[in-house]
Amino acid sequence: MTGKGLQIGTVKTDGILVLGPMAGVTDLPFRCLCKEQGAALIYTEMVSAKGIHYNNKNTKSLLETAECERPVAVQLFGEDAAVMSEAAKRIEELPFDILDINMGCPVPKVVNNGEGSALMKEPEKAGAIIKAVAGAIRKPVTVKIRKGFGKEDANAPELAKIAEACGAAAVAIHGRTREQYYSGSADWEIIRKVKEAVKIPVIGNGDIFTPQDAARMLSETGCDGLMLARGVQGDPWLFSRVNHYLATGELLEKPKLSDLIETILRHARLQLEFKGEYLGMREMRKHVAWYTTGYPHSAKLRVRINAIETMEELETLLEEYVAENERT
Repeated sequence: MTGKGLQIGTVKTDGILVLGPMAGVTDLPFRCLCKEQGAALIYTEMVSAKGIHYNNKNTKSLLETAECERPVAVQLFGEDAAVMSEAAKRIEELPFDILDINMGCPVPKVVNNGEGSALMKEPEKAGAIIKAVAGAIRKPVTVKIRKGFGKEDANAPELAKIAEACGAAAVAIHGRTREQYYSGSADWEIIRKVKEAVKIPVIGNGDIFTPQDAARMLSETGCDGLMLARGVQGDPWLFSRVNHYLATGELLEKPKLSDLIETILRHARLQLEFKGEYLGMREMRKHVAWYTTGYPHSAKLRVRINAIETMEELETLLEEYVAENERT
């Protein structure tokens, strides 16, 4: 740990590393693994306010949290202030600590509904949503934004000021525009500008793949927290490596193959428990591909992983993979 934490409204974290929300990735099993490795604040996958409003059955599982992962932020998305505030009120008594509003998602089906990063084009509307949600509940409300919508609209500092004025307790900023999606490089300079624009905590996000990246973002932007997202796909240990590096300046090695296999199996058992074998094993296919990237003989494994349907098949495949590595 770095010895300090984030103060987000009434919520105090014991570190500055945050697990960013990723649809189809940051489900409960993966969040638990990241928490164990040193994530100080956890975000859920984003949840539709309309889904809550209409009692969508898929929304219920997205809202499930565990005591072991707290403090945890539930992330809502929507474009109607009344629906957003009503949804926030309806779920406030659930065991989460922070409510985050997504104003950064670049996915077309979200943007085309006027949600996610589309709200960066309408700062007044964005402010009205933040004000309505912050006024509807007692828990701290935070906002996740991007640099801007298009190349010419780097309005993140303006939106961060609006968020602060409308009651947001913190803001997370991804250093890419919506038009960039995840291509090119994240602009960390915009994170610094957001930090200079507001007094509430600012969490920097974008292109943190190594402990050195994390240290450099801190020094270049002055941000209060660091949000790790794509960098932890298949590598929840990145949290512990970053924490160790920030505290000591020492780089830890990536996990040995035996530790990797043990974590994959544990992750699979959590998926089994949370989603059942059919869904859980299908979810594990992409995770195993991410986990094993860069390890010897992993290309063949990644081809075969797409056929697994049962826990037994996964265990057999991993046993054969370990045996192949021991032979060479």
